[in-house]
Amino acid sequence: MSNSVSSASSFQAAPAARIGQAVMAALALWLVAVAVLGAGGAFVGAPGKPPLPVFAGAVVPVLLFAAAWRTSQLFRGFLLALDTRLLVAIQAWRYAGFGFIALYAYHVLPGLFAWAAGVGDMAIGVAAPLWIVRLSKDPDAVASSGFRLWNALGILDFVIAFTTATVSSMTLVTDSLPSMAPMTQLPLVFIPAFMVPLFLMLHIVVLMQSKQARVAALR
Repeated sequence: MSNSVSSASSFQAAPAARIGQAVMAALALWLVAVAVLGAGGAFVGAPGKPPLPVFAGAVVPVLLFAAAWRTSQLFRGFLLALDTRLLVAIQAWRYAGFGFIALYAYHVLPGLFAWAAGVGDMAIGVAAPLWIVRLSKDPDAVASSGFRLWNALGILDFVIAFTTATVSSMTLVTDSLPSMAPMTQLPLVFIPAFMVPLFLMLHIVVLMQSKQARVAALR
């Protein structure tokens, strides 16, 4: 009997392991693609125009993620089974949004974008460890309205960042004013073309985990 249970467990674990390996490979290929495209100037847009190349670089991966989520039960199950605390912990890296403000201080990025994106990222990043502690003490907190609000605000921060980036890109640039050009070039282009969509996906996964927990609680 024990051998049967062990075999069943191994059978269930194998697909999850393969999905995990596929996800890691996809992330690596994505990172390399951004590096290659960034080195070739693929994300650089026309001065005074909306940053459509960068916008595409952020949106396309999210659309592919959404398609995989809807069409693959294995992929969806793998993500929903991930440790919520780990996904939240990754968001703590967003405290590095302080770097936007530092770049503004050195006249590298425009203030409208730098302050909005920087402060928003820092707020989400600072709150992440607090949620890790709460989730460790009370796993049911994943279904709380406060946790959902934090994730929603994390997504809103990206919306605000892209909005202010668009406005800043369309603003007349002079020699005395910084532009959004550095965000379309290496190494900063990794932020909008890799990190932002990745963090957005993590928020979506966690919100789906929260929904799953609420449904389970109602049952």
